[in-house]
Amino acid sequence: MTLVPFGYNLRSLLVRRSATLLTVLGIGATVAVLAGVLALRQGFESLFAESGRDDIIVFLRPGAGSEGESIISRERADILTKSFPEIASDDKGRPFATAQTYLAVRRTKLGGGETNVPIRGVEPMTFELYGDDLRISAGRMFRPGTDEVIVGSKLPNRIRDTRVGDVLVLNTTPFRVVGILEHDGPFSSEIWGDLERISTALERPSFNRVIARLRPEVEFETFVRRVADDEQAPAKVMTEREYLTSQTQALSYVLGLLGSFLATIMGIAAVFTATNTMLAAIAARTHEIGVLQSIGFRRSSIFLSFLFESLVLGLLGGAVGAIFALPLNGIETGTTNFQTFTEVAFAFRVTPSVLVTAILFALVLGLLGGAWPAWRAARMTPVEAMRGE
Repeated sequence: MTLVPFGYNLRSLLVRRSATLLTVLGIGATVAVLAGVLALRQGFESLFAESGRDDIIVFLRPGAGSEGESIISRERADILTKSFPEIASDDKGRPFATAQTYLAVRRTKLGGGETNVPIRGVEPMTFELYGDDLRISAGRMFRPGTDEVIVGSKLPNRIRDTRVGDVLVLNTTPFRVVGILEHDGPFSSEIWGDLERISTALERPSFNRVIARLRPEVEFETFVRRVADDEQAPAKVMTEREYLTSQTQALSYVLGLLGSFLATIMGIAAVFTATNTMLAAIAARTHEIGVLQSIGFRRSSIFLSFLFESLVLGLLGGAVGAIFALPLNGIETGTTNFQTFTEVAFAFRVTPSVLVTAILFALVLGLLGGAWPAWRAARMTPVEAMRGE
């Protein structure tokens, strides 16, 4: 089968530059919206999943889906942190394990309104577990046993009373902000203070989770089963990466649904635009179609020729949409994590996978928009095409 030269279709697009431009912009706008939602979803998921560590394990109450739902008594926390030989120890023989308390507290936003901000009570061992993953970028670390807190780096520009030197009132207890906490994950949207002082201020006699580090030779799955069957302190055990990934499911689903809905609605309009453009092109080139058939090009060749032209429109639209979406990369925003009902700040991430998905979607739009016109062009007979002229 002899194909119609591709140059014929490319020249046609250039000749009809106004219609081509409008179609490309229509597809590009659709692709840009889809890419934006995908970049938002990618930024949220990567904030949790990529910052999670496989060498840190999380203990929760059996059946709890998040630390906000988990309650671990002090007695059980002591057993979990001190009674399992599988947990690694430091040079002084202290186990790499610590309890934490956690609560979402209503705070006022700088721009007006309120939102839930996570408050976490921690012990010094938390910082030893995470090492360089936690950094103080301004001010200093809070002193254990005092009413001092450090705040995540995403909060000072979003939440009132979270700058260094401010006084943050939790219930009726004033806490002095003494430092800014840097973390590549969700801790950058939290407020941290001394475990006992935070527990007292928030009236939380129990803890919410225990984190620890296992010895390298310990088989994780075996340890999970042992803790689950423990008679004194049964617990749900996950790696931190698994736990953080589980906290993204609800919002990721909503963003995926939103992206699909917007892409479908705008995609239908883009398909009709592409179809009208191709129909107009065929109506203006019926004589050329007759000539192509007269000199021996088969209907299948003509069909593929016009379908190729439509795919080029889709590809150009996809490229334009990708260019429109690129400036979103790195822009910070915030939303409520439906898993924890707390606000989390993160940045759009326009990754290669986002761009590839968007361009493939544009090609599908071009294919759908050009299939019917290409079929109509292929169905013409030479006599009908000449008469159309």
